[in-house]
Amino acid sequence: MMHCGQGQRVQKVMVQPINFIFRYLQSRSQIQVRPYEQVTMRIEGCITGFDEYTNLILGDTKEIHSETKSRKQLGWIVLKGDNITLL
Repeated sequence: MMHCGQGQRVQKVMVQPINFIFRYLQSRSQIQVRPYEQVTMRIEGCITGFDEYTNLILGDTKEIHSETKSRKQLGWIVLKGDNITLL
């Protein structure tokens, strides 16, 4: 907590990852996921479900390779939370 001015307290609140993912689920947005230790590959799709371990169910998914600029259509996938580096 930080103290500010005349006895007022300002509390900094961090957005929880679950809330962040839930917003993408509700808006049905396309997201990009960077898999763990895969610098040249990313996965793009729409979140259709998730759980408390950040395991994601992605629909309409594509695998994109940045070096070759190739795209591979995957369809529906389940991505384990411990394999996700960045959303």
